[in-house]
Amino acid sequence: MIEPIRTTRLMQGLAAYIERNASETLTLAHLAKRAHLSPGHLQRTFKSVLGVSPKMFQDAARLRRMKGGLKAGKSVLDAITDAGFESTSRIYSHAPRNLGMTPSAYRRGGAGENIAYAVRGTTMGPLLMAATDRGVCFAQFGESEAALIRQLKNEFPNASHAPSRMSDSRELDEWVQAFEAHLSGDAPRPDLPLDLRGTAFQIRVWRFLLQVPEGGIVSYMELAAGIGAPRAVRAAASACAANRIAVLVPCHRVLRADGGIGGYRWGLERKRVLIDQERARRVS
Repeated sequence: MIEPIRTTRLMQGLAAYIERNASETLTLAHLAKRAHLSPGHLQRTFKSVLGVSPKMFQDAARLRRMKGGLKAGKSVLDAITDAGFESTSRIYSHAPRNLGMTPSAYRRGGAGENIAYAVRGTTMGPLLMAATDRGVCFAQFGESEAALIRQLKNEFPNASHAPSRMSDSRELDEWVQAFEAHLSGDAPRPDLPLDLRGTAFQIRVWRFLLQVPEGGIVSYMELAAGIGAPRAVRAAASACAANRIAVLVPCHRVLRADGGIGGYRWGLERKRVLIDQERARRVS
């Protein structure tokens, strides 16, 4: 059995290799041979150290490379090809899960997208939940409906924003209801489709958090180590602070190493309530 420190270093080295060669075809067998492990052992070990599979890690690296190409002014086709995707269908199949928008929309800053939203009063104050046709892209608490709508428009300035209507966006209203049931303590966190938008590093952090079980807690140090960046504790904390999807991406499950509650974008009292509710459900 490989020692834990050696295992972490080995997987981090392999992750760096994938990052450098993201545009190449990197099969699990090839990576396993490089690491001197069986494919199955590598798959399990890599995911335990970095929180994602080698394939998902490479996808994120390719997407980051593609996004850089788009920002640099490359055509969509050139950016996709340079990033290592074999066809436009491949990148479009990954875009909803990782970019949260199509490559063309990303290059335009999301212009042309339609975002439906609903505002509700909850036990934790006003909540605005918004979604594209790919999933929830925004779920935040605020002081008032007007302030939340302004914040939504600041987050997505080039999109079209419209209040949800049952006839036009029944799913969003149902999602808000499921979310409210969770906040009131009557139901577990709803498993809703998410439209995650962020850097490759942020998405790694958010995906790791999605794997933390209800009632579970990790430290910022454990979070950074879990995504294969043990020295990036502050960056991991910043990714939590940048999360725009409250509760569904459970950054409230991260505490300081000494057990202190740490920060929370939507207030420490909300964080305490969420943690206490989840712990109570776990033991009941």
